[in-house]
Amino acid sequence: MSEPKVFLLPDLGEGLTEAELVNWLVAVGDEIRVDQPIAEVETAKSMVEVPSPYAGTVAVLHGEPGQTLDVGKPLISVMPVGAAAADDAAPAPSPDGIAASSMPSGSDRPDATPGAASSATAGLVADSPAAVAAEAYREEEKAGSGNVLIGYGTPGGHGVARRTRAPKRAVSESGSGVSAAEKAADDLVLMRTRVPGKLGAVISPLVRRMARDHGVDLGGLQGSGASGLIMRRDVEAVIKPSPVAERPVVEPAAPAAPSHTDARTGLGISGRTAVRGVRKAVAANMSRSRSEIPEATVWVDVDATALVEMRAALKKADPHNTPGLLAFIARFVTAGLKKFPELNTRIVTTEDAAGGTMQEIVAFDGVNLGFAAQTDRGLMVPSVRNADKLSARELDAEIRRLTAVVREGKATPAELGSGTFTLNNYGVFGVDGSAAIINHPEVGILGVGRIIDKPWVVNGELAVRKVTELTLTFDHRVCDGGAAGGFLRYVADAIENPGSVLADM
Repeated sequence: MSEPKVFLLPDLGEGLTEAELVNWLVAVGDEIRVDQPIAEVETAKSMVEVPSPYAGTVAVLHGEPGQTLDVGKPLISVMPVGAAAADDAAPAPSPDGIAASSMPSGSDRPDATPGAASSATAGLVADSPAAVAAEAYREEEKAGSGNVLIGYGTPGGHGVARRTRAPKRAVSESGSGVSAAEKAADDLVLMRTRVPGKLGAVISPLVRRMARDHGVDLGGLQGSGASGLIMRRDVEAVIKPSPVAERPVVEPAAPAAPSHTDARTGLGISGRTAVRGVRKAVAANMSRSRSEIPEATVWVDVDATALVEMRAALKKADPHNTPGLLAFIARFVTAGLKKFPELNTRIVTTEDAAGGTMQEIVAFDGVNLGFAAQTDRGLMVPSVRNADKLSARELDAEIRRLTAVVREGKATPAELGSGTFTLNNYGVFGVDGSAAIINHPEVGILGVGRIIDKPWVVNGELAVRKVTELTLTFDHRVCDGGAAGGFLRYVADAIENPGSVLADM
């Protein structure tokens, strides 16, 4: 018997060890092709569709939606193309212990007529229970149902059990949402499982699942189908109350008190939410940042009036092609990192010749500028690749593109995990400042607060100006306060005097 090929969950991004299964895009019995999307999973970085490396029939789905799967563990098992036909060609034992012919043409029997579909039951004892059931399913096959019993193929199907998705079901007169014809079809789909001790009671996985969900013991149930086959209607008859039964009167219950109480506060616990997916990755990254990085924070208030006025003038001249304020600040940041490259580095731990460990500061030839973006899935930090080579207008276009991508959950691991420095515009939330946590393994993050009107002294006179606060959190292992302060002052001066700085860019 052919063995299915098992596809292991791959590493969908650098260093990922697990992913949450969001949704299956295929079902057991579906025929799939190479590179067909089979599941949606949420990694620590993004939501992605996983393609199948195999073509064939889905045999096993290893997991349920909402379950966290480890990288390298089975995701799906696929019976390769042609394997199902080979398996169906083998004789299947009948309930009487007599081998049944496996080919619709009856080619295994010297006295059979090749090509005659009705001769598929010739290998069974004429009056055996299996022969009765097989003949019933053969009649269904003649009607073009495509459903099979083990060891038999449908006309034109070459013995391969095929499963296709059913169309949306219309609500039947009974109110169950499933028509009688569809129920009958479901009862005949994938007839592969036998009830222990009842060789004639071949039932579908659909019926077994229904019985399991409602606590019905199939071993003690007498099927109404051919040869004692347990049908959907048999299980429904057990789980549905009798129409003549007198229903007990149920008094309305009083509102229940919380079932659990917090021991420390004495308050009822209203709910619990598992930390997983993006939130789990953020929590782990922030915890690692705080435990490994000796960070320090410096900040400065900045008069952004000149920058705001410059952008307003550009927007008046070209309303549809003017970069946003964040794009201009991003351009100042990349220029500042060129002057103070210590903040555009990374610390790595390596093994020395003596077998011990040592730390190295790795510098980069270029800047991948990350920026914080709030999404429905949590805080994401996509990065603009080679941001130091882009103009303010090009930075603006890339920031807008990446923001849309991450909010749709379609950002790639490379777009989310390749930053060398992060720019965080928390001013959009209406706050002035924040001692941000460094996005490990980077060594610095610059925060920009809201721009508001404040009293400011200009040339010895009090005036109302557009003021913002810049906050730099940096890894004290890579530089001291001089470099950090120099970088922060450079960006602040660029915001206060954008014309003179832009002339040198």
